[in-house]
Amino acid sequence: MTLQQLKYVIEVANRGSMNEAAKRLFISQPSLSNAIKELETELRITIFERTNKGITLSKEGAEFLGYARQVIEQAELLEGRYLNAKPAPQHFSVSTQHYAFAVNAFVNLVREYGQEEYELALRETKTHEIIQDVKTQRSEIGILYLNEFNSKVINRLLKDASLKFTSLFTAKPHIFISIHNPLAKQSIVTIDQLEEYPYLSFEQGEYNSFHFSEEILSTLSHPKSIRVNDRATLFNLLIGLNGYTISTGVLSADLNGNEIIPVPLDCEESINVGWICHQNAALSKLALAYIDALHEAIGDNHQD
Repeated sequence: MTLQQLKYVIEVANRGSMNEAAKRLFISQPSLSNAIKELETELRITIFERTNKGITLSKEGAEFLGYARQVIEQAELLEGRYLNAKPAPQHFSVSTQHYAFAVNAFVNLVREYGQEEYELALRETKTHEIIQDVKTQRSEIGILYLNEFNSKVINRLLKDASLKFTSLFTAKPHIFISIHNPLAKQSIVTIDQLEEYPYLSFEQGEYNSFHFSEEILSTLSHPKSIRVNDRATLFNLLIGLNGYTISTGVLSADLNGNEIIPVPLDCEESINVGWICHQNAALSKLALAYIDALHEAIGDNHQD
């Protein structure tokens, strides 16, 4: 086993394709494929599962990838210290539900750890895709929530994908509304008071089950309902249509301004927001730093 082979595995996992990885590594695709097969034979594990649709990491491969990243990080530190080598471009990806604090933490991560070169990804996406992204190591970390209603379904998917959930915080539900909404001056609102306002929620694609909704109380019917795909559109509709959405109450004024505020919702539900990763994979330096940044962002903006 060589450092070069470890770098090959990391690049293939980052690209999700042997052909794309080979181009980035400036070697032929057969040479890359043979190098990884030799490593798999030596270690007696299958790192990548090969199908007609392409390649994906196996469970063993996901665990191996975590250790490979750590070894390469340490090797690069040694090269930088003793050989004055140029730092290698950093790689990190996170998939998340549409949380402002997740973006805020990402901004702080880049500000603190961004070098001359980096290749990072922040994917605000659908709940099912978050789980799939982390399962296939397209993203190292995913951010989503659990509650009494969805936990059975989500936890089963996490278990089947060998993923684990770590809680960040538990919050009581809030509505996000414009400061000009008539309800903005209230200390708490009820479900009945929301009936005349448009309800805004995030589209979940073909997995549009209530259990994958980003908003709790997803089974309630709404006289006025609008689905959107991105957070900017939702926030614009909150302001332009006096709409509302249901979320955690954690909002970043630095990124989203002061036109939208959280107001507590009168209900007995709770929201447990957390991050997911592979059960046995060691997290990279940037992944650990991002988790720290999440805690800082939540601490700065969390409202009980």
